[in-house]
Amino acid sequence: MVIPCYNLGAFVGEAVESVLAQTYQDFEILVVDDGSTDPATVAVLDSLDRPRTTVFRTANRGVMAARNFLLAKARGEYLCAVDADDYLHPEYLARTVAVLERDPSIGFVSTRMHMFGIEERDWPDDTRCDLETLLCHCPVHCAALVRRSAVVAAGGYDEGMAHQGNEDWDLWIGIAESGLGGAILDEVLYFYRQRPGSLSRTATRGDAHLDSVEHIVRKHEPSYRAHLAEVSRWKDASLADLETRNATLEAGVAATTATIQRLRDELATLTRRLDHAEGPATAAPDARLSRVEAELHEHRARLAAAEAAHQAASAEANALRTSASWRVTAPLRALYDVLVASRGNR
Repeated sequence: MVIPCYNLGAFVGEAVESVLAQTYQDFEILVVDDGSTDPATVAVLDSLDRPRTTVFRTANRGVMAARNFLLAKARGEYLCAVDADDYLHPEYLARTVAVLERDPSIGFVSTRMHMFGIEERDWPDDTRCDLETLLCHCPVHCAALVRRSAVVAAGGYDEGMAHQGNEDWDLWIGIAESGLGGAILDEVLYFYRQRPGSLSRTATRGDAHLDSVEHIVRKHEPSYRAHLAEVSRWKDASLADLETRNATLEAGVAATTATIQRLRDELATLTRRLDHAEGPATAAPDARLSRVEAELHEHRARLAAAEAAHQAASAEANALRTSASWRVTAPLRALYDVLVASRGNR
């Protein structure tokens, strides 16, 4: 079990304890302080005296180098890279080890995971993880249990990637290219913390993400060429689905916007009626006031409901546009166009 830690002293103890709580107890825990600058983290790691746990110190070189450092120190047959702010289900090792033990053709075993924190959801939706699927997207989480020999044969984690965040995706592709299969257990056994400023949120957006995707496609170009038709079809279908969903959401946002404006206009009219009803006394003023106030209350409730619907629709549309599928589709399609063009020139 390898756990790189950079300024995550508030969480690393929970990660370690989740390993110690495993029902499968044949493991070692290797933690590396990747040059933390946070005094609290340094203090936590200084005092991390737990069974079968060893703490190392290195200069800050990033998660790829930190994992490779621990890879060289590891003695076990299998490797599991847990992020310092995440944790495992107690049955994680028992379930994943069993798969590798009974099938030597499997190189890595992942599971479904639950994201928690500022985003709550289970992932992935599909448990396919063959080479063709991995070339399209990465449904395998970073803590998949993997044969250490397969990681070594693939060259470890690619420290040549300019940005962190997709190094595990690159590794799974490399292992699949070697002929080993993968598996994803349809059980939530990994818990992945989502927090502001986390690597998973910063490295999968903007130029950093595009650079990583381009690096992966260029590095595994023979595989992308061999599976270009299948991957392109998958991306076309994904893009069409995303565009349809986005159009539906945008229509919903527009509809709620129009409804909100109409309700606000009606509310203004009712407010003026109420002001008029409270003016000089006329026939049955109490009854008139009561009716207008009731209408005003009803319209305020309808306006609040419409604003809530608008907020929900806007949030869903924004979540879709910032999702991994949306971010990955466009840059990969552009890179596939480059591959198609270069194929035609050969």
